[in-house]
Amino acid sequence: MSRIHKAACIGGGVIGGAWAARFVLAGIDTRLFDPHPDAERIVGEVMANAERAYDMLTTAPLPPRGKLTFARSIEEAVDGADWIQESVPERVDLKRNVLTQIDAAADPKALIGSSTSGIMPTDLQRDMKHPERMFVAHPYNPVYLLPLAELVGGARTSRATLEAARDKLAPIGMKGVIINKEIEAFVGDRLLEAVWREALWLIKDDICDTETLDDVIRYSFGMRWAQMGLFETYRIAGGEAGMRHFLAQFGPCLAWPWTKLTDVVDLNDELVDKIAGQSDAQSGARGIRELERIRDQNLVGIMQALKAGDAGRGWGAGKLLADFEQHLWKNAPPAVVTDTTTPVRLAEFEVHPSWVDYNGHMTEYRYSQCFADSADALLRMIGADMDYVAAGHSFYTVESHVRLLQECKSGDRLYVRAQILPSDGKKLHSFMWLHAASNDAVVATCEHLMLHVASKEGKTVPPGPDILARLEPLIAGHARLDQPEAVGRYVGQRR
Repeated sequence: MSRIHKAACIGGGVIGGAWAARFVLAGIDTRLFDPHPDAERIVGEVMANAERAYDMLTTAPLPPRGKLTFARSIEEAVDGADWIQESVPERVDLKRNVLTQIDAAADPKALIGSSTSGIMPTDLQRDMKHPERMFVAHPYNPVYLLPLAELVGGARTSRATLEAARDKLAPIGMKGVIINKEIEAFVGDRLLEAVWREALWLIKDDICDTETLDDVIRYSFGMRWAQMGLFETYRIAGGEAGMRHFLAQFGPCLAWPWTKLTDVVDLNDELVDKIAGQSDAQSGARGIRELERIRDQNLVGIMQALKAGDAGRGWGAGKLLADFEQHLWKNAPPAVVTDTTTPVRLAEFEVHPSWVDYNGHMTEYRYSQCFADSADALLRMIGADMDYVAAGHSFYTVESHVRLLQECKSGDRLYVRAQILPSDGKKLHSFMWLHAASNDAVVATCEHLMLHVASKEGKTVPPGPDILARLEPLIAGHARLDQPEAVGRYVGQRR
């Protein structure tokens, strides 16, 4: 994939700091310039939230973290960068001035994106000497989790620039969508503004309060939109006859006097006080950082659920997450076993808040998930990765026995070690220990049996020579180890 080698962020607020977090966690060295006296603190807090979110999002190995440096000027920040993201406040004069400075100082081949929510790129690139490489890259908050960026070119932006930007976003887990024509507020904010305007009227006219309005969204069409968007949702609503039937049935409603969309609500002091008061009553007991963490945890859960959609192939943002994880695994340094005479360390975990039940302890199936993910890590270690599966062979789990020995709580760090029991490759028998990283105590064990299968034929076959070449030294080395005392134990057996 085309990739970003060095990034620069001009502006370090909510959006600019989150862009920096996205870059840094993707392994990209990033320089950030923001003259605000608290810029380092603000960006540090955003970075901490991003790291927490990524710990929940994936167990795939992230690349070595990029270095974040705070620059003293725009010129210092953009030096050597091949992607520069401007995220200063939404004022045309300010953005145009900053982009002109970036243009003068940056490598002429560097891509320059603006995080503007609605200013047209033609207006922003007016004074630039190299306007062909400037475009809008409009993200959604939080940038480190929500993967979309609307890519919008101005009158002098080249199509090649937009295509290069789209390609460079993919390796950092983002979906760049190219918008064909520039309009104020682009596509996403046009849709949001329509809902926002209607919502303001509903509050002003005392139809409902802010909490009721939010409940209407999050308990109904908001859930549908998260996974299918608007048109695909309505296609289903049309039944077997599809979209044509839906439009025929509901299209006439557009002429009815339902909406106040064309009327602009007067945001006077009275309405501002009403909305602010209702919002404080709705969620004012929680601080902003706490709300951000709750938001991130919920977004992670939605994306992980979507990753399991379409029979495990992923759906929407979940498919993008699955593709991103596959990219991470493919580009991770291969695991190398240097000592075949001791159990191998396979995977590390942190107990996420979503893994904890009503007792405050990690749920049973999350123990099993740790072992299942560790079994996958063992397979990658011996070369049975996704390319091997695509070629028609795989190891299938046929039996496992998990013992839960100690409780785990949110935030606990864990790791897994494994010993290969007598196996011939066609049969892969292992015993795994789940340890608490704080004191190495064993919190659970798993005896695990997999069979090597030719997927198309659906029968067990010996693995390929490359797999055996990596597996046999482990089998031979671990044969010299004492057998774990819990091997062969049945449910309920104590000794």
